[in-house]
Amino acid sequence: MTRTTIVTGAAGFIGAALSEALMARGDRVIGIDNCNDYYAVSLKDARLRRLADRHGDSFTFHRIDFADNDALLAALDGAEFSRIVHLGAQAGVRYSIENPHAYVQSNLVGHVNMLELARHRGVEHMVYASSSSVYGGNDKVPFSVEDRCDHPVSLYAATKKADELMSETYAHLFRLPLTGLRFFTVYGPWGRPDMALWKFTANIMAGKPIPVFNHGDMYRDFTYIDDIIAGVIACLDHPPADDGAVKAGGSVKPHAVYNIGNNQSEPLMKLIGVLEDALGRKAEMEMLPMQPGDVYKTYADIDAMRRTFGYEPTTTIEVGVPQFVEWFRGYNG
Repeated sequence: MTRTTIVTGAAGFIGAALSEALMARGDRVIGIDNCNDYYAVSLKDARLRRLADRHGDSFTFHRIDFADNDALLAALDGAEFSRIVHLGAQAGVRYSIENPHAYVQSNLVGHVNMLELARHRGVEHMVYASSSSVYGGNDKVPFSVEDRCDHPVSLYAATKKADELMSETYAHLFRLPLTGLRFFTVYGPWGRPDMALWKFTANIMAGKPIPVFNHGDMYRDFTYIDDIIAGVIACLDHPPADDGAVKAGGSVKPHAVYNIGNNQSEPLMKLIGVLEDALGRKAEMEMLPMQPGDVYKTYADIDAMRRTFGYEPTTTIEVGVPQFVEWFRGYNG
């Protein structure tokens, strides 16, 4: 039986990669994305073209804003689907300081719209994107889903924590099976231009200095896109049971929350070194202070994912960064 999954943020980095993987195994995908201009729309269009070219009728796409509930319901009127992966959101920690209303609309209003859709359509499972940003200024590492995270340092993080709380409510009231995934720094081919790896690569190739915050004293759990997608699909295929047992993240409802990362916190300066090797040239670095809303270190404790799904990321930055560079060179001619 062919399954149909709604993927929001389908023109985005993770959404396009997930859509590709689902259709490659024979599923159908209904993609939703408003393709906003937070970064180059041309990249989003290129991802969508690739999906349509490869998968034809298996891919249906709606260029709408899921925060517009009337447009969402109109687009899906008559459509059949059994699962939702809600990845769409206004992304970016720093941009949330400049444009808070975009985050409230997309990440709060939009999330409720998707919860309501899932509830009224009786979907068997909705997986949604949270973020490692919810851990805020926590200094205990690695970050565990059992840790409290009540002190976000950006509005983006606060909206993602709110999404988890709203999801818990829907799991309680309507017994809706929900899984939240706290993504740690995702990178790889078809990635995002607002992320450090893309910016660094573009600047080094152009002979421009790269901005290095906190004078290079930062750590990130860099997670390769293929490892992320393997984890998302494992979660999607195994909805949390409504059995009263304690789930990852502490809920006794059919709601689980997992970290999805590489389980390896890498120094930023090491990443830059690996990138220099892949590019065959040295970076000129502009050392800068810490930015507002940023955190010093991220590090995913993935024990819950390991226990439940046998999840094991396999791609080191020494392997993943050169693969991104090879794609980047090809994409940019």
